[in-house]
Amino acid sequence: MSALNYHHLRYFRVIAHERSLTRAAEQLHVSSSALSIQLRQLEARLGQPLFERKNRRIELTEAGRITLEYADSIFKSGEELVSTLKGGVRKGRPVVRVGAVATLSRNFQLGWLKPLLVRDDVELVLRSGTLRELLPQLAAHTLDVVLTNTTVPRDKSTPWRVVKIAEQAASLVGRPGKGRKRFGFPESLRDTPMVLPGPESSLRESFDTLMEHVGVKPIVAVEVDDMAMLRLVARETRGVALVPPIVVKDELERGVLVEWARVAGLKESFYAVTASRRFTNPYLKLLISNAA
Repeated sequence: MSALNYHHLRYFRVIAHERSLTRAAEQLHVSSSALSIQLRQLEARLGQPLFERKNRRIELTEAGRITLEYADSIFKSGEELVSTLKGGVRKGRPVVRVGAVATLSRNFQLGWLKPLLVRDDVELVLRSGTLRELLPQLAAHTLDVVLTNTTVPRDKSTPWRVVKIAEQAASLVGRPGKGRKRFGFPESLRDTPMVLPGPESSLRESFDTLMEHVGVKPIVAVEVDDMAMLRLVARETRGVALVPPIVVKDELERGVLVEWARVAGLKESFYAVTASRRFTNPYLKLLISNAA
């Protein structure tokens, strides 16, 4: 297959934004007929019509809208590339692209990103997914950093830079209740239903190891991979949930949930994973240095 002609893509982008072949031709200083030929060649390469005529105007087709999204992203990245390597001033606001594993606490993410959230001179792009999905994006430079609560293996083929940016002790939290029997850790877990993180969580792995050590088999009522969902389930269940307090920060402050026990020695660590780069995003440096 022949490579995509970015000259054609640039012409298409101007036509799409102008919504007029004539105005686009004037802006590009080419004839309308020449521009039309370039557009047809791009459509042939993509195998899809990019425009359709409606009421004497040209409108983007579904394929055209998708192509425009990619074209805008491609040329914006090109502008950032030239600006970054030349050390010049970027057009528009600089961008910080952050990926976070779906199991990571939203409260933690907000707290870590707060230094940039209060600024109006930088744009944040937030992506969520599994570590397996996010790390290739980091390697491809479409993400600046990946936030995770699991350790990331390092070898010669994946030279990640992993920085521990926070660590929190885990707690057992539940709804307040008058008249409930006194809770004693770990013995009370023999007859108290629990909400636990999924098996992929490092916190869950440590908890299971601890329970084996003390000889207690807890009653697992609900197992949740997503921390946002775990937070909601914790508010509804009659048992206890194993979480770092930051996950349920708002509920603890309002008294919707209370801490039944602090699990000594059980902690969850949070990491920022970056790739080795010569030109590091300065705003990313700010976030990591603040956390450190």
